[in-house]
Amino acid sequence: MSFDSSVPQPAPLFGIAGWSNSGKTTLIEKLAGHFAQRGLRVATIKHTHHKFDIDAPGSDTARHRAAGAAETAIVSGSRVAIIEEIETAGEPALDAVAARLEPADIILVEGYKSAAIPKIEVRRAAVAHERLLAASDPHVLAIAADYELDAPGKAVFNLDDVVGIAELIEKALGSFKSLRHRA
Repeated sequence: MSFDSSVPQPAPLFGIAGWSNSGKTTLIEKLAGHFAQRGLRVATIKHTHHKFDIDAPGSDTARHRAAGAAETAIVSGSRVAIIEEIETAGEPALDAVAARLEPADIILVEGYKSAAIPKIEVRRAAVAHERLLAASDPHVLAIAADYELDAPGKAVFNLDDVVGIAELIEKALGSFKSLRHRA
C-alpha cells in the first residue's frame, strides 16, 4: 500500500482535557495562537455537556431550523457556520467531527476527557480537589497546572509555559510541516 499525497490525510488530534474552570479554553487560545504564528493551519473542536445554540432567537437561521431544516448554513464574505440538528441521531464521534473539518496541520480538542487521543490535563488550584485524570488515563502525556503538583511518571508544566507545552505536542505528534508548504 502506498501513500497518495493527493488524498487529504486527517490532521493529528491533540486533546486539552480537565474539569470545568481548569483553564482549558485559555490554554487552547494560547496554543492556537502559537501554532498559527508558526504558519500552521489550526482547527479546534470544543465538547460541551450543555445544550447550546449559536442562533439568536428570531434570527433567519433560527427560523429556518424551527421550520424544520435539518441543516442550516449561514455564509458571509468572512465566515461560514453550519448548524445541524442531531437530537435523534445522537452525539457524533470525535473522529466523525474531525473528518468534517477542512484540512489542518493540527486539531486541538477541548474536552473529550475519555477520548483515546494524546492529551494534556489542565489543572487550576481552584479545582485541585477534582480527581487527577492522569492517574487513570494513559493518553494523558503531561499536566499543565498553576500550582505545585506531584504526578509521578508525568511531566508537569506551568500553565503559562505555552512554548514548552507546544514542544511536547509536536514531539508527541511528530514534526509539523504546514499545509501551505506541502507539495
